[in-house]
Amino acid sequence: MLDCGDDVRLLGLHAAPPAGVPVATPRLAVLLHGWEGSADSLYLLSLAQVLHERGFDVVRLNLRDHGGTHALNRELFHSCRLPEMVGAVVRLQSLFPQHRLSLAGFSLGGNFCLRVGARAGAAGIDIARIVAVCPVLDPATTIDALERGPSIYHSYFMQKWRRSLRLKQEAWPGVYDFGAMIGDTSLRSMTERMVLRHTEYPDLASYLSGYAITGRVLESLAAPAALITAADDPMILERDLARLARPVSLELTVTARGGHCGYMDALRGPSWIDRRIAFELERD
Repeated sequence: MLDCGDDVRLLGLHAAPPAGVPVATPRLAVLLHGWEGSADSLYLLSLAQVLHERGFDVVRLNLRDHGGTHALNRELFHSCRLPEMVGAVVRLQSLFPQHRLSLAGFSLGGNFCLRVGARAGAAGIDIARIVAVCPVLDPATTIDALERGPSIYHSYFMQKWRRSLRLKQEAWPGVYDFGAMIGDTSLRSMTERMVLRHTEYPDLASYLSGYAITGRVLESLAAPAALITAADDPMILERDLARLARPVSLELTVTARGGHCGYMDALRGPSWIDRRIAFELERD
Protein backbone atom coordinates (compact mmCIF):
# COMPACT_ATOMS: atom_id res chain seq x y z
CA MET A 1 0.00 0.00 0.00
CA LEU A 2 1.68 3.18 -1.18
CA ASP A 3 1.30 6.56 0.50
CA CYS A 4 1.20 8.91 -2.49
CA GLY A 5 0.73 12.14 -0.52
CA ASP A 6 -2.42 14.20 0.06
CA ASP A 7 -4.05 11.21 1.83
CA VAL A 8 -4.06 9.18 -1.38
CA ARG A 9 -3.23 5.47 -1.26
CA LEU A 10 -2.58 3.21 -4.22
CA LEU A 11 -2.07 -0.55 -4.25
CA GLY A 12 0.95 -2.13 -5.90
CA LEU A 13 1.85 -5.82 -6.10
CA HIS A 14 5.56 -6.55 -5.66
CA ALA A 15 7.49 -9.65 -6.73
CA ALA A 16 11.16 -9.96 -5.79
CA PRO A 17 13.41 -11.65 -8.34
CA PRO A 18 13.80 -15.41 -8.04
CA ALA A 19 16.74 -16.70 -6.03
CA GLY A 20 19.74 -17.71 -8.08
CA VAL A 21 19.28 -15.24 -10.94
CA PRO A 22 22.56 -13.30 -11.24
CA VAL A 23 21.98 -9.55 -11.14
CA ALA A 24 24.84 -7.08 -11.51
CA THR A 25 22.66 -4.06 -10.75
CA PRO A 26 19.31 -4.40 -8.95
CA ARG A 27 16.48 -3.24 -11.22
CA LEU A 28 12.92 -2.26 -10.41
CA ALA A 29 10.26 -2.24 -13.14
CA VAL A 30 7.02 -0.43 -12.32
CA LEU A 31 4.26 -1.62 -14.66
CA LEU A 32 1.04 0.27 -15.29
CA HIS A 33 -2.11 -1.09 -16.95
CA GLY A 34 -4.59 0.71 -19.19
CA TRP A 35 -7.97 2.27 -18.39
CA GLU A 36 -10.30 -0.23 -16.70
CA GLY A 37 -7.53 -2.83 -16.64
CA SER A 38 -5.71 -3.75 -13.43
CA ALA A 39 -2.47 -5.06 -12.00
CA ASP A 40 -3.87 -8.53 -12.77
CA SER A 41 -4.58 -7.87 -16.46
CA LEU A 42 -3.12 -10.71 -18.51
CA TYR A 43 -0.88 -8.45 -20.60
CA LEU A 44 0.66 -7.03 -17.43
CA LEU A 45 1.11 -10.47 -15.88
CA SER A 46 2.78 -11.73 -19.06
CA LEU A 47 5.28 -8.86 -19.09
CA ALA A 48 5.85 -9.17 -15.33
CA GLN A 49 6.73 -12.85 -15.72
CA VAL A 50 9.31 -12.10 -18.42
CA LEU A 51 10.96 -9.38 -16.34
CA HIS A 52 10.82 -11.46 -13.17
CA GLU A 53 12.68 -14.31 -14.87
CA ARG A 54 15.35 -11.82 -15.95
CA GLY A 55 16.03 -10.75 -12.38
CA PHE A 56 13.89 -7.62 -12.06
CA ASP A 57 11.99 -6.61 -8.98
CA VAL A 58 8.52 -5.99 -10.43
CA VAL A 59 5.74 -3.79 -9.07
CA ARG A 60 2.40 -3.97 -10.85
CA LEU A 61 0.64 -0.77 -9.84
CA ASN A 62 -3.12 -0.19 -9.81
CA LEU A 63 -4.51 3.16 -10.84
CA ARG A 64 -7.03 4.64 -8.40
CA ASP A 65 -10.37 2.76 -8.50
CA HIS A 66 -8.85 -0.11 -10.49
CA GLY A 67 -8.15 -3.66 -9.43
CA GLY A 68 -10.87 -3.65 -6.78
CA THR A 69 -9.41 -0.63 -4.91
CA HIS A 70 -12.55 1.52 -5.06
CA ALA A 71 -12.74 1.83 -1.26
CA LEU A 72 -9.18 3.13 -0.80
CA ASN A 73 -9.85 6.75 -1.81
CA ARG A 74 -13.06 8.75 -1.55
CA GLU A 75 -12.60 10.85 -4.68
CA LEU A 76 -13.32 9.32 -8.07
CA PHE A 77 -10.61 8.32 -10.53
CA HIS A 78 -10.04 10.44 -13.59
CA SER A 79 -7.18 10.57 -16.04
CA CYS A 80 -5.77 13.91 -14.91
CA ARG A 81 -4.78 12.58 -11.48
CA LEU A 82 -1.09 12.80 -12.27
CA PRO A 83 0.18 14.04 -8.85
CA GLU A 84 -0.72 10.77 -7.14
CA MET A 85 1.09 8.74 -9.80
CA VAL A 86 4.17 10.92 -9.35
CA GLY A 87 3.77 10.39 -5.59
CA ALA A 88 3.57 6.61 -6.04
CA VAL A 89 6.82 6.55 -8.02
CA VAL A 90 8.52 8.82 -5.47
CA ARG A 91 7.47 6.40 -2.74
CA LEU A 92 8.70 3.36 -4.70
CA GLN A 93 12.05 5.06 -5.29
CA SER A 94 12.39 5.55 -1.53
CA LEU A 95 11.52 1.88 -0.89
CA PHE A 96 14.08 0.65 -3.46
CA PRO A 97 16.87 3.24 -3.18
CA GLN A 98 19.58 1.00 -4.66
CA HIS A 99 17.55 -0.07 -7.68
CA ARG A 100 17.63 1.16 -11.25
CA LEU A 101 14.04 2.37 -11.67
CA SER A 102 12.14 1.97 -14.94
CA LEU A 103 8.50 2.47 -15.96
CA ALA A 104 6.44 0.60 -18.54
CA GLY A 105 2.78 1.16 -19.32
CA PHE A 106 0.07 0.31 -21.80
CA SER A 107 -2.50 2.70 -23.32
CA LEU A 108 -3.56 5.14 -20.56
CA GLY A 109 -0.85 3.59 -18.39
CA GLY A 110 1.72 4.47 -21.04
CA ASN A 111 0.35 8.01 -21.11
CA PHE A 112 0.79 8.24 -17.32
CA CYS A 113 4.34 6.86 -17.54
CA LEU A 114 5.38 9.53 -20.03
CA ARG A 115 3.75 12.30 -17.99
CA VAL A 116 5.49 11.06 -14.84
CA GLY A 117 8.73 11.07 -16.81
CA ALA A 118 8.15 14.69 -17.83
CA ARG A 119 7.66 15.60 -14.15
CA ALA A 120 10.54 13.46 -12.87
CA GLY A 121 13.13 16.23 -12.59
CA ALA A 122 10.87 18.51 -10.58
CA ALA A 123 9.82 15.61 -8.34
CA GLY A 124 13.36 14.36 -7.71
CA ILE A 125 12.76 10.99 -9.42
CA ASP A 126 15.67 9.23 -11.12
CA ILE A 127 14.18 7.15 -13.95
CA ALA A 128 16.49 4.93 -15.98
CA ARG A 129 14.07 4.11 -18.81
CA ILE A 130 10.43 4.39 -19.86
CA VAL A 131 8.48 2.28 -22.33
CA ALA A 132 4.99 3.41 -23.39
CA VAL A 133 2.95 1.01 -25.52
CA CYS A 134 0.16 2.59 -27.59
CA PRO A 135 -0.11 5.49 -25.13
CA VAL A 136 -3.06 7.84 -25.34
CA LEU A 137 -1.70 10.86 -27.23
CA ASP A 138 -4.65 13.22 -27.61
CA PRO A 139 -7.71 12.05 -25.65
CA ALA A 140 -9.98 14.14 -27.85
CA THR A 141 -8.86 12.05 -30.83
CA THR A 142 -9.26 8.83 -28.88
CA ILE A 143 -12.77 9.52 -27.63
CA ASP A 144 -13.81 10.52 -31.16
CA ALA A 145 -12.30 7.32 -32.56
CA LEU A 146 -14.13 5.23 -29.98
CA GLU A 147 -17.42 6.94 -30.80
CA ARG A 148 -16.98 6.61 -34.57
CA GLY A 149 -15.11 3.30 -34.81
CA PRO A 150 -16.16 -0.34 -34.42
CA SER A 151 -18.84 -0.60 -31.77
CA ILE A 152 -17.07 -3.48 -30.02
CA TYR A 153 -14.48 -1.09 -28.52
CA HIS A 154 -17.08 1.44 -27.41
CA SER A 155 -19.25 -1.26 -25.86
CA TYR A 156 -16.30 -2.88 -24.10
CA PHE A 157 -15.16 0.29 -22.35
CA MET A 158 -18.69 1.40 -21.49
CA GLN A 159 -19.41 -1.97 -19.88
CA LYS A 160 -16.17 -1.92 -17.88
CA TRP A 161 -16.62 1.70 -16.77
CA ARG A 162 -20.22 1.14 -15.67
CA ARG A 163 -19.09 -1.82 -13.58
CA SER A 164 -16.37 0.29 -11.97
CA LEU A 165 -18.79 3.09 -11.14
CA ARG A 166 -21.18 0.61 -9.51
CA LEU A 167 -18.32 -0.69 -7.37
CA LYS A 168 -17.41 2.88 -6.36
CA GLN A 169 -21.03 3.55 -5.44
CA GLU A 170 -21.15 0.38 -3.32
CA ALA A 171 -17.86 1.28 -1.60
CA TRP A 172 -19.05 4.80 -0.72
CA PRO A 173 -22.81 4.57 -0.01
CA GLY A 174 -24.39 7.95 0.44
CA VAL A 175 -21.50 9.68 -1.33
CA TYR A 176 -22.10 8.59 -4.91
CA ASP A 177 -25.19 7.99 -7.00
CA PHE A 178 -24.27 7.41 -10.63
CA GLY A 179 -27.76 6.42 -11.75
CA ALA A 180 -28.24 8.84 -14.65
CA MET A 181 -24.57 8.78 -15.59
CA ILE A 182 -24.44 4.97 -15.77
CA GLY A 183 -27.55 5.00 -17.95
CA ASP A 184 -25.89 7.16 -20.62
CA THR A 185 -25.23 5.37 -23.91
CA SER A 186 -22.51 7.69 -25.22
CA LEU A 187 -18.92 7.60 -23.96
CA ARG A 188 -18.53 11.30 -24.76
CA SER A 189 -21.70 12.29 -22.92
CA MET A 190 -20.93 10.02 -19.97
CA THR A 191 -17.41 11.46 -19.70
CA GLU A 192 -18.80 15.00 -19.84
CA ARG A 193 -21.19 14.21 -16.98
CA MET A 194 -18.27 12.88 -14.93
CA VAL A 195 -16.14 15.95 -15.69
CA LEU A 196 -18.81 18.49 -14.74
CA ARG A 197 -19.86 16.74 -11.54
CA HIS A 198 -16.68 15.13 -10.23
CA THR A 199 -13.70 17.19 -11.42
CA GLU A 200 -12.50 20.77 -11.22
CA TYR A 201 -12.53 21.13 -15.02
CA PRO A 202 -15.13 23.52 -16.47
CA ASP A 203 -15.85 21.48 -19.60
CA LEU A 204 -14.99 18.29 -21.44
CA ALA A 205 -12.43 19.93 -23.75
CA SER A 206 -10.41 21.28 -20.80
CA TYR A 207 -10.39 17.87 -19.15
CA LEU A 208 -9.30 16.02 -22.29
CA SER A 209 -6.48 18.48 -22.94
CA GLY A 210 -5.46 18.06 -19.29
CA TYR A 211 -4.00 14.63 -19.93
CA ALA A 212 -2.94 14.97 -23.56
CA ILE A 213 0.77 14.48 -24.18
CA THR A 214 0.75 16.41 -27.46
CA GLY A 215 2.14 19.92 -27.72
CA ARG A 216 4.97 20.81 -25.33
CA VAL A 217 4.12 18.31 -22.58
CA LEU A 218 7.08 15.99 -23.23
CA GLU A 219 9.68 18.73 -23.71
CA SER A 220 11.00 18.14 -20.17
CA LEU A 221 11.29 14.38 -20.62
CA ALA A 222 14.90 13.54 -19.75
CA ALA A 223 14.85 9.76 -19.18
CA PRO A 224 15.37 7.61 -22.29
CA ALA A 225 11.86 6.71 -23.43
CA ALA A 226 10.57 4.34 -26.10
CA LEU A 227 7.10 5.05 -27.46
CA ILE A 228 5.82 2.03 -29.41
CA THR A 229 2.56 2.18 -31.32
CA ALA A 230 0.89 0.66 -34.37
CA ALA A 231 -0.26 2.31 -37.58
CA ASP A 232 -3.47 0.26 -37.46
CA ASP A 233 -4.39 1.15 -33.86
CA PRO A 234 -8.10 2.04 -34.05
CA MET A 235 -7.99 4.26 -30.95
CA ILE A 236 -4.57 5.94 -30.96
CA LEU A 237 -4.17 7.52 -34.38
CA GLU A 238 -0.73 7.75 -35.97
CA ARG A 239 -1.35 11.27 -37.21
CA ASP A 240 -1.14 12.64 -33.64
CA LEU A 241 2.51 11.59 -33.35
CA ALA A 242 3.47 14.61 -35.44
CA ARG A 243 2.13 16.83 -32.65
CA LEU A 244 4.45 15.46 -29.95
CA ALA A 245 7.43 17.37 -28.65
CA ARG A 246 10.53 15.42 -29.66
CA PRO A 247 13.23 15.67 -27.00
CA VAL A 248 16.37 13.70 -27.79
CA SER A 249 15.36 11.23 -25.07
CA LEU A 250 12.23 10.10 -26.95
CA GLU A 251 12.44 7.28 -29.51
CA LEU A 252 9.37 6.42 -31.62
CA THR A 253 8.62 3.02 -33.12
CA VAL A 254 5.56 2.68 -35.37
CA THR A 255 4.77 -0.86 -36.49
CA ALA A 256 2.55 -1.57 -39.47
CA ARG A 257 0.32 -3.88 -37.42
CA GLY A 258 -0.42 -4.48 -33.77
CA GLY A 259 -3.78 -2.83 -33.21
CA HIS A 260 -4.22 -1.42 -29.74
CA CYS A 261 -1.62 -3.17 -27.55
CA GLY A 262 -2.20 -6.36 -29.56
CA TYR A 263 1.38 -7.36 -30.30
CA MET A 264 0.94 -11.14 -30.18
CA ASP A 265 3.07 -13.31 -32.43
CA ALA A 266 2.29 -16.74 -30.94
CA LEU A 267 -0.53 -18.44 -29.08
CA ARG A 268 1.72 -19.30 -26.15
CA GLY A 269 4.70 -17.75 -24.41
CA PRO A 270 5.88 -14.15 -24.24
CA SER A 271 4.58 -11.78 -26.89
CA TRP A 272 6.68 -9.63 -29.16
CA ILE A 273 5.96 -6.60 -27.00
CA ASP A 274 7.02 -8.46 -23.82
CA ARG A 275 10.39 -9.22 -25.40
CA ARG A 276 10.75 -5.69 -26.78
CA ILE A 277 10.01 -4.06 -23.42
CA ALA A 278 12.46 -6.38 -21.67
CA PHE A 279 15.11 -5.45 -24.25
CA GLU A 280 14.47 -1.74 -23.69
CA LEU A 281 14.57 -1.97 -19.89
CA GLU A 282 17.80 -3.94 -19.93
CA ARG A 283 19.62 -1.34 -22.03
CA ASP A 284 22.32 0.61 -20.20
